[in-house]
Amino acid sequence: MSATKTVPAEESSDRWESVRELPPSAKLVAKVLDYNDTLTQSQLAEETLLPARTVRYALTRLEEENVVDSRFSFSDARKRLYTLAI
Repeated sequence: MSATKTVPAEESSDRWESVRELPPSAKLVAKVLDYNDTLTQSQLAEETLLPARTVRYALTRLEEENVVDSRFSFSDARKRLYTLAI
């Protein structure tokens, strides 16, 4: 006899569905944001070991899919803070 686990409908919808078809760099940035609450673009480049230009591209793609939210930093208005929206 095997026991099967039932998952409620709201949990069965995969929150990473919108990220699946994105480039690997965007997936990596999304995963790093999943582990860290809020990061700047330079912090993301440091954490992912990706070039800054690649991180910018990844963030653009993630914003197009509404996966990340961005806002201005209160401590330094030249920087934007990114958080995972899914």
